[in-house]
Amino acid sequence: MTEPVFSQGGAGGQPFSRVLVGTDFSAAADHALAVARLRFPGALRRLVHVTDARVTATPDLMGGVTPAALDPTLLHTLESADGERLKALAGPGEEAELLVGDPVTGILDAAEHWGADLIVVGTHSRGALEHFFLGSSAEKLISRSLVPVLTVRLPGDGR
Repeated sequence: MTEPVFSQGGAGGQPFSRVLVGTDFSAAADHALAVARLRFPGALRRLVHVTDARVTATPDLMGGVTPAALDPTLLHTLESADGERLKALAGPGEEAELLVGDPVTGILDAAEHWGADLIVVGTHSRGALEHFFLGSSAEKLISRSLVPVLTVRLPGDGR
């Protein structure tokens, strides 16, 4: 006996009823949100932005980063600005959540706590050298996520 790999369910017969959309406020993230709204119109959507606490780190001589003393004023300013942008981005019926920390871990934690059955994120085109040293947040999400991750490339972002 076989079990279905894919089954219809959720809101309006859609396979995904709780869609978490990660945003960094980039054009790619805005496009991913538009795709999520279009492809999953009956799903509950939660927009999540993680204010990157690593902005308080400085490069070290070994190619990594060294945490700098956390400047609470800077972090508060970033949180306030990000919160306003997130509120403006959320559409009618959409939830918004602002976190502080590592973006990949934050999105994965938010997806788990909210019970998301799909994560949608935009992808950025980076040069080979930048990708080698920094990696891709989307790749990290895909490799660590317990739920499917839909990555959306900005049209015309051919590599």
